[in-house]
Amino acid sequence: MLKWLILLGLTAAALQAQSVDFRTDLYPILEKANCGACHNADGVASATRLHFPEADADAQKVEDFGNSLVILIDRAQPEASLLLKKPTARIPHTGGERIKPGSPEEAVLKAWIAKLAQLSGPDLTKALKYRELESAGTGAAADAELRRLTHSQYNHTVRDLLGDQTSPALQFPPEDFVNGFRNQSRGQSLSPLLVEGYSNAAEKLARGAFRGGDTHGLIPCKPSGDCGKRFVREFGQKAFRRPLTGDEQQRYEQLLASDPDFLKGAQLVVEAMLQSPNFLFWLETTPDPKMKAWATASRLSYSLWDTMPDAELFAAAERGELATRAGVEKQARRLLADPRAHEALDEFVSQWLRFDRLVTASKDRRKFPYFTRETVNAMTTEARTFVSDLVWNDDNFMKLFTADYGYVSPELARIYRVTAPAKDFDRVPFPAGSERAGILGEGLFLALTAKPEDSSPTARGLFVREQFLCQHVPDPPPGVNTNLPPVTEAKPQTNRDRMAEHTSNASCATCHRLMDGVGFGLEKFDAIGAKREQLVLEFRDKKKGEEDDEDVHAPKRTVTLPLDTKAYVAGIPNSEFTSPLQLGAVLAKSAQCQECVVKQYFRFQAGRTDTPADRPLLRMVTENFRDSGFQFKQLILSLVVLREFPGTETESGKNSTLTGELLQHVADHHSAR
Repeated sequence: MLKWLILLGLTAAALQAQSVDFRTDLYPILEKANCGACHNADGVASATRLHFPEADADAQKVEDFGNSLVILIDRAQPEASLLLKKPTARIPHTGGERIKPGSPEEAVLKAWIAKLAQLSGPDLTKALKYRELESAGTGAAADAELRRLTHSQYNHTVRDLLGDQTSPALQFPPEDFVNGFRNQSRGQSLSPLLVEGYSNAAEKLARGAFRGGDTHGLIPCKPSGDCGKRFVREFGQKAFRRPLTGDEQQRYEQLLASDPDFLKGAQLVVEAMLQSPNFLFWLETTPDPKMKAWATASRLSYSLWDTMPDAELFAAAERGELATRAGVEKQARRLLADPRAHEALDEFVSQWLRFDRLVTASKDRRKFPYFTRETVNAMTTEARTFVSDLVWNDDNFMKLFTADYGYVSPELARIYRVTAPAKDFDRVPFPAGSERAGILGEGLFLALTAKPEDSSPTARGLFVREQFLCQHVPDPPPGVNTNLPPVTEAKPQTNRDRMAEHTSNASCATCHRLMDGVGFGLEKFDAIGAKREQLVLEFRDKKKGEEDDEDVHAPKRTVTLPLDTKAYVAGIPNSEFTSPLQLGAVLAKSAQCQECVVKQYFRFQAGRTDTPADRPLLRMVTENFRDSGFQFKQLILSLVVLREFPGTETESGKNSTLTGELLQHVADHHSAR
């Protein structure tokens, strides 16, 4: 009936008298307008007060969400409500016009606003309570009980278990990136090729472990029957990261005894254990109280070392020390002080900053002859060294975006136009006027977010949104032509000019404003990160009969165009910038960026994306991170302890639980906004 009334052109006042239903009338309109693509916990509008419920939300949750929109209306003047003015673009809206003014859809929106304006008493209290709980998170996040060893964890584990340095996982099928990382439980299925790789690796590793005798000291005693039991028990506990069950002990003892040669029998045991799911998967959580300490040991070691527990961590589990917050924090601090913690951090950094994209990148060799394999290695080494220095020297981690120096090699010195240091990757200040700062000014970021022949404002803006602000930009509509108009000598254009189509085409404009609007501010840096004050376009005559190829021997003609690098980060107030230096300053002081650093590390450690249930944990860790002066080691320690003991703090933090007082603080905060 409501839709017919709308089509008949009835006024908003008449609609208000009808029983408008949010779930059946307005929610479909908002979904069609794709509002939820930006207004969610990971969307580009994540910092606003409007978060759509999850896709699998039940009918009651959708109804409650509809009522919660009361926080966005002006009860005295409904026509002045943000809920009306933003989606109709009557006031500036990053997402542009989502609902056309004067349309039937707007009439439904006005009807709902009028209904919300009448909310009072218990209904209004319940509506406001939704905002409070949505901010606080409810329930408990579910971690996977089992996590498959990543390729790097496999290599590190067989190194520490067997003394093998061959890195056999390099021969396994490549791992896929899911949620921005290679270690996400959702992407850890076992393909037939991977199973075959495990089988081949187990055979080679077991054979190598006993080549020339027990050269790696795996047999703890003089070979005998009793020694066999001890070998199976002790090696099995290390391989499975927990004590063997009685059945397992008996089964592997029988396998050992199946060959009269003790070492050959031991080789069979090692090969069999390396193919067992108990080795290939590590226990992260368990409902079995007897196994909890062992699961905690694995969680600590694979989180902080990227490898199996050592003897001391196993001993702490056996003594029951990991059942207390103090015991976990003590071990976490010990693990962080070990060099193996550097390997785990390097693995996080290489995935977060997507080293893989640079390693597989190609550049136009005629334009960029300096871009070689050595250059790629130098760029990744600089980024790794830069982050490591911030973390292990307890520096302010937000200098990741503002540091006025880099770690330079001869390959990078040529690109940065600085004098190469006496020792490769020594710290070198960026010259005054370079407009470089932090990771945004380094070759890694600038090169991996570029095309083979030129920079890419879209790719650079998207990387900033996804990696540094944890915002998901919706995919382009199907069938959209993403090709830009070609640059010709008759019509030379900058990227900004060529990409004007993105803002004039309604189906492209919203998302491209979010990405291109950031990337334009980095246009003074070319496809390998060298600075340019102007865009220089080169043209040569085409080869006869070949339409696309240029004749490299033909005379070269150049056209020079000025670069407009005025940009801003939509969604962050006062975020105008014109260079990596200025963008870095914007990000470093942005609460969204600071929270994103925590989220990215959480996703890497947990092997999954964060959910609403994780918000209390992420909020506490972020507060600890800020209180520590943004020391990344404190972030690591806080996350490790709070994941084991929710509602507590580390020794260096304040005791805190998600109490009613905190909920009231959240509610007051939202009311103030």
